[in-house]
Amino acid sequence: MPTDFPPWDRVYAFFRRWRDHGLVKEFHDRLRAQVREKVGRDAEPTAGVIDSQSVKADAVVGADSRGFDGGKLVNGRKRHVVVDTLGLLLGVMVTAADVGDSAAARVLLEQVADVHHRLALVWADGGYTGSLVEYCLATLALVLAIVKRSDDMHGFVVLPKRLIVERLFAHLMRTRRLARDYERRTTSAEVMVYWSMTLLMTRRLARSRPQQA
Repeated sequence: MPTDFPPWDRVYAFFRRWRDHGLVKEFHDRLRAQVREKVGRDAEPTAGVIDSQSVKADAVVGADSRGFDGGKLVNGRKRHVVVDTLGLLLGVMVTAADVGDSAAARVLLEQVADVHHRLALVWADGGYTGSLVEYCLATLALVLAIVKRSDDMHGFVVLPKRLIVERLFAHLMRTRRLARDYERRTTSAEVMVYWSMTLLMTRRLARSRPQQA
């Protein structure tokens, strides 16, 4: 049966090389800068939003990188992400689903702040309260602003700024490869998130090109 792809092991060899050398992330980050500049923003963001998404894991995911999220009742992995105010990805870290948001955020925010030096403010929900707020300010010179539910809210309510990151999660779940976690390695799972957002940004840039006469 004819195919457009070379043998799978050759394709995977290129994928592994790009993953291990950070080429996928570099390509993604360059596109993000172009998208931001296209809408009149600076290439580097000054504010962002952090959140997490628990997803079921396929059978190939080993016990060493999977867990049970008791809040979401999900057996699998958790995607921790930081996005800018346009909903574009600044950083992602994949862990077992039972890893706490605050614990993962310490590592992820340090990685993001190390790359995005202008980042000064990150919004988060109530799951990120506690010592993380003081840690971000003292160690990363980053203000972590907690957006809490007010007591008079009832039922499901989308909190301010949370909708920004929820749109990213919705996009990821529409990507067939990301509807659940199929990757043996968490680094491969992270690269798949970058690939998904790369496809989204290339479509945005293609649509924004001026029409030729």
